[in-house]
Parts: sequence; C-alpha cells; structure tokens
Amino acid sequence: MKVSGKAFKYGDNIDTDVIIPARYLTSADPDHLKEHCMEDIDKSFKDRVRAGDIMVAGKNFGCGSSREHAPVAIKASGISLVIANDFARIFYRNSINVGLPILECPEAAAKISEGDEIEADFDTGVITDKTTGECFRANAFPEFIKNIMASGGLVGYTESELKV
Repeated sequence: MKVSGKAFKYGDNIDTDVIIPARYLTSADPDHLKEHCMEDIDKSFKDRVRAGDIMVAGKNFGCGSSREHAPVAIKASGISLVIANDFARIFYRNSINVGLPILECPEAAAKISEGDEIEADFDTGVITDKTTGECFRANAFPEFIKNIMASGGLVGYTESELKV
C-alpha cells in the first residue's frame, strides 16, 4: 500500500497535549478531535491539511500522557502517515491500535521539509521525497500490522478475525 501527500513538519518532543490539548478531551468523537488537532502549535493546521497528507517530526513524537485521543485526532484530520525520528512507545502502540500508520526513519525526518510532496510504500518501507528526489528507507510494516492498519485498527482487525 502506498500513500502520498504534502508534508507538515514539526520538531522534537511533540507531546500528546500539543497534538490534542486536554481542554478538548470532553469527547472521543474523531470529528470533534480533528477540529483541534495541533492547534496549540499550528493554528492553521486544520484549515490546511488535506486527506492523504503526511506529518513529519523529530525525536520522541507523541510523548506525554497515554491518551489514545492523540493518534485518533491525527488520523481524523486526514493525515495518512506520521514519519518521525522515533516515537514515544505508548503513542506508537496507540497509533497501531487506532490504525494510524507510523514509520520511524531518522534520515527522512531530518531531511524532509514543510510542504514537500512525499510518497511512502508500506510494503517496502521506501519513503520518497518527490520534491527533492531523495529516497529513504524505513522498516516495512510486518504483515500483522499491515492487517491491523487495513482493518482500520485493532478493534476492526479483531472483529474480522473473530468474524463478528
């Protein structure tokens, strides 16, 4: 599976309270959360993001609280993939659980710029910056994670496996 879109670039230590501020945790509804995604760091994000766009960040993306709302807000906003140097472990797990694709690739995280057109292939782990022509390699998703993502997250995957 491939995704492509425009890059939204952020720095290191983007925590879950920046991704979705606690004051908006009055609802777990994805439509509510997407309206406030990234607003404390990028007020124009919700108006600029388009379905398929890609978020790129530095080290320790998703640190902070264990709220599942953060990857839900990102996914609901239309982001098709988050590329980072590395992720906070609980954010990494929550992202898989809700079906938000994420790739760790320090070189891509460092070299991709805001607004670059990016393409990523989940089967090979190849990330291509179509703006600069550079290619980067992340670890491809294992088959079981690809299946979770294709099912929209862990709940959908479990239901399909149980034939519910």
